This record gives sequence, structure tokens and C-alpha cells, in this order.
Amino acid sequence: MIVEVILSVVFFLLLGLAYVKGYDAVKRRSPEHLPHFYLVMAVIRMLLIGTVVAIYVLASENRDYSIRFALMFILMYVVMMVVTLKLRH
Repeated sequence: MIVEVILSVVFFLLLGLAYVKGYDAVKRRSPEHLPHFYLVMAVIRMLLIGTVVAIYVLASENRDYSIRFALMFILMYVVMMVVTLKLRH
């Protein structure tokens, strides 16, 4: 389970970094497109996270680990959304 936690942290760090860099680029070049950027990034994050959770649950042989991983990953997603909203405003 430690490997999953470390990979999850790296996943969310890379996703957050992509959001921050993209947000800065859009803000600098065409600030009128920020709402579109935010919407697209929210959809991409949701799809990526749903895909990762689904793949892990389907590939895992241990039901308890699958449930724990899914809960941890979704909790990390919620925390990332809260941080994103705080940074955005």
C-alpha cells in the first residue's frame, strides 16, 4: 500500500503542476479564456482520476486494498480541488 500512496502523491503533484503552469500560461496570454481552461482541466482531472481508480480496482485482487485505494485517491482529489479553488480566487 505504501507504493500506491507514493505513486498517488506523485500523480497529484504532476497534475497540480500541470494545472498551475497551464493556468499561468492562459492568464498571461489570454485571460478571457480562464473559465474555459478551468472547466477543461476539471473534466480532465475527473476523467483521469476515475480511470486510475477503475483500473486499480479492476486489476487488484484484494477487495480491501481496492476500497482503501479508491477512498484515499478520491480524498486526495477533494483536497486538490479545495487547494485549486483557494489558489484560483
